Amino acid sequence: MTAAPALALQGVTCSFADRGHAERLYTAVQDVSLAVAAGEFVSVVGPTGCGKSTLLNVAAGLLAPSAGAVQVFGQPLAGINARAGYMFQAESLMPWRSALANVMAGLEFRGRLSAAEARAQAEDWLRRVGLGAFGGRYPHQLSGGMRKRVALAQVLALDPDIILMDEPFSALDIQTRQLMENELLDLWQGRRKAVLFITHDLDEAIALADRVLVLSAGPASRPIGEFRVDLPRPRDVAEIKTQPRFIELHAAIWAVLRDEVLKGYAQQLQAVAP
Repeated sequence: MTAAPALALQGVTCSFADRGHAERLYTAVQDVSLAVAAGEFVSVVGPTGCGKSTLLNVAAGLLAPSAGAVQVFGQPLAGINARAGYMFQAESLMPWRSALANVMAGLEFRGRLSAAEARAQAEDWLRRVGLGAFGGRYPHQLSGGMRKRVALAQVLALDPDIILMDEPFSALDIQTRQLMENELLDLWQGRRKAVLFITHDLDEAIALADRVLVLSAGPASRPIGEFRVDLPRPRDVAEIKTQPRFIELHAAIWAVLRDEVLKGYAQQLQAVAP
């Protein structure tokens, strides 16, 4: 028998009350089905406002879909997805805690380890992301890239079976971003967790993933394309972009995505028009 996917969204629709028009519903995503196998890295791309983060929140159990279902390793998801770790786009570190204490936080809240064990595990993960000497520093004493490394260690220290990532590197400069992308790939290669990765950057989506899923412009966004990334691993995200197959995949995906990006941009202009 084929093993159940680590994560499966089945016919998911999410509708919300339209701001300023409570009697109307705004449908962010409609009838979306996607699956991520255990150990698979899946990237999702689409125009701004197409509901990518909405789908991630559904997968995390932070948002209940209006219709459809979510399964985690073949079991219906009820409430928070305890088998998933979530790395947010926005700054998520607690400013009053040191880097080490931030990484320890989830381990402490889970309550399965002693304080000494949680500390040792957090120190180990800080070393893995190259911050072994910075555990005593607070977030304001760290660069943007270092804070992202702490956030990555914070998620991975919990050893989740599924990793959900919402544009985690979008605020970084290109050099730091490539370093973080390679760091993520190295860590993922060693553990092979299921990853659902949201990004606006098509280069990033292809360089990291096994598959790229393309969403249409919203409202009522839906999958309109799926591409298997048959590039060899391990990968260096800078070097892989020079490969002919990468360029072919980029052109094929952009051919599907381009019109949706233009639609999304036009909708944004209409939304701000007087």
